[in-house]
Amino acid sequence: MAFEEKLLTVPPPIEVAGRHIKRYHVTSDPAGIAPEVAAAAYAILPKLLPDPDGTPPATFVVLHRGGDDGAYLNAYSWVWDNVIHFRGAAAGQPVLGCPDRDPAHFVTLDRPWIGCVWELPPIRHERDAWVRHLLAPAAPDLASYLADSMAEGTTGGRA
Repeated sequence: MAFEEKLLTVPPPIEVAGRHIKRYHVTSDPAGIAPEVAAAAYAILPKLLPDPDGTPPATFVVLHRGGDDGAYLNAYSWVWDNVIHFRGAAAGQPVLGCPDRDPAHFVTLDRPWIGCVWELPPIRHERDAWVRHLLAPAAPDLASYLADSMAEGTTGGRA
């Protein structure tokens, strides 16, 4: 099996349940992720978010459309000042407990998996951005963090 990077796009941040959400979309399809799949993923997102704990309310998500029927939503939320809380959801992947092959029928996952090779690159960027804008400065700057996203192109960082 030959490995190929996938396309990475960065839609603008949104706010969900009082949290600022930075978004990354991963797919092999140059047309991007179908609107109905994205809408279904963001509809389940509130179930994946932690309760507020005093940490600036920021989350980054990776919405990945697989090469088969699968779609995956990984929510990485900042908690306890410098820790990532993870919750995930999947659709169209019966082996993960999805009830059917519909890529817009998301269910929450209970597996401890944090992401596949195409979903992991944003984690490194987000770690560095969190340190750069919230932990290192004398005063945390959430707005600058929200504006600092991984560049679009491919999951490997080369367009």
